[in-house]
Amino acid sequence: MAGKDIGQRGSATGRKGFDYLIVGAGFAGSVLAERLANELDKRVLIVDKRPHIGGNAYDRYDDHGVLIHPYGPHIFHTNAADIRDYLSRFTEWRPYEHHVLASVDGQLVPLPINLDTVNRLYGMTLTSFEMTSWLDSVAEKKTEINNSEDVIVNKVGRELYNKFFRGYTRKQWGLDPSELDASVTARVPTRTNRDARYFNDSFQAMPLHGYTRMFEKMLAHPNIKVMLNTDYREIAGLLPWDHMVYTGPIDAFFDFEFGRLPYRSLRFEHRNLPTAQFQSVGTVNYPNDCAYTRISEFKHITGQQHPTTSVVYEYPTADGDPYYPVPRPENAALYKRYEEAAERCTDVTFVGRLATYKYYNMDQVVGQALTAFKRLRARHGAVEAGSGATDG
Repeated sequence: MAGKDIGQRGSATGRKGFDYLIVGAGFAGSVLAERLANELDKRVLIVDKRPHIGGNAYDRYDDHGVLIHPYGPHIFHTNAADIRDYLSRFTEWRPYEHHVLASVDGQLVPLPINLDTVNRLYGMTLTSFEMTSWLDSVAEKKTEINNSEDVIVNKVGRELYNKFFRGYTRKQWGLDPSELDASVTARVPTRTNRDARYFNDSFQAMPLHGYTRMFEKMLAHPNIKVMLNTDYREIAGLLPWDHMVYTGPIDAFFDFEFGRLPYRSLRFEHRNLPTAQFQSVGTVNYPNDCAYTRISEFKHITGQQHPTTSVVYEYPTADGDPYYPVPRPENAALYKRYEEAAERCTDVTFVGRLATYKYYNMDQVVGQALTAFKRLRARHGAVEAGSGATDG
């Protein structure tokens, strides 16, 4: 089992080596590396199998000079002032509120569903008050919410569910909404006013110079060394380190001992177009008509001025890099077995979406990493206190 014999633990103290080996240079790994180096003066080696830092939030300029997100659009939003303030140490911000349209019945209408969505689709002129009554009249009220289908039909009824959610969810997850946990669609609000913003959060903004620049500043500490294009297993037994932070898939860490955890993946098709603008908003969803789920145009998101534009088409797949844990009861039960195994690994901390098998927004991953750091800081305090008692 990978969790039993993966490196030279306990050998870094008092000699050349690293206090921490961090697997993964995305948000979880980078936040912990920065905190451990800056606040505790620990020596950190951060390893990533990809050729870049930043994980899925990595951005770069394409061959045409347009700033793109190779792994699909990453929109930052949060209600947590402490997370905003922490990241603000490494970036300035450009205010940005994401807008999404959905291609339904030959029209592009706002998503989440709001007053304009319903009025345009049905040729009505409802007020907000009338919209509330109308939704009540079409909703299929459920005494129990057991799955993602129940969440939506309980709010907006069967017809809007079929138009906006069923086809999109089946493409995205390879499963019918009735087979998925309620949390999948519960994230999407329904509004009775004309608010067309995709997110409700109090802080919505993009890193002014991009995510990669933010990560570079986060990792710019002399105690932090970065090794890319490297599987951690190739070096874990060659370099001395005391504690590992693991942010990859938890089932892979344990060599799939209990079976593989299901994930959904994505295939991205990037295109540059010889026009200043391709669509009117950052993202257009295609719930029913196409093999792809959405098209995103990066210049809306980044605010960049450029004579051409770059877009990305997203195609969900069953194979490829793991992106989304699949929220179903049987998968949660399987993860529980890995979680119990992880708790027995006292010299490994598991952090992030893949390592804890939960769908987190970026700010939630940052929050989880900051919480994990507090636990590690307390652990160091206990170790130092214990060492002092022994010496005395």
